[in-house]
Amino acid sequence: MNTLRRRYQRIDTTLTTWMARNGIRILRVSLGIIFVWFGVLKFFPGLSPAQSLAGNTIEVLSFGLIAPGAAVVILAVWECLVGVGLIAGRLLRATLFLLWLQMLGTITPLFIFPELCFTVTPIAPTLEGQYIIKNLVLVAAGLVIGATVRGGWITARPTGLGSIE
Repeated sequence: MNTLRRRYQRIDTTLTTWMARNGIRILRVSLGIIFVWFGVLKFFPGLSPAQSLAGNTIEVLSFGLIAPGAAVVILAVWECLVGVGLIAGRLLRATLFLLWLQMLGTITPLFIFPELCFTVTPIAPTLEGQYIIKNLVLVAAGLVIGATVRGGWITARPTGLGSIE
């Protein structure tokens, strides 16, 4: 039984050490791929399911100064910049600032177009509403990545209960 327990501990330690060493980088690159992918789609009319909602939202938020077509192109460039910044791992503070600013804009349709985002407001989201709400995970991923911009990291070895370093 002790042999089995030691083997489990060795495998567990190896896996958690690998995850701690590589998890943030994988999260950063994965998030970057999502942003580049969704951004590139917006350059091709009709490919992005969020295109019209995004364009109309930016038009409303800009008080009509930015037309939906131009808004979608601006958003496409913005998302690609965020994605490239995350993939490259450079200028992360600026990249994450752009990410969070974009996420603030992304959530606004829930409030300005609730009829498009919910079948029953605010408990039964439409597909568009679900698309927006899932961005909470992207924000959380950005927070985790942001916690490392000053050289922080994840460790597989606890330093004590409740301690923060």
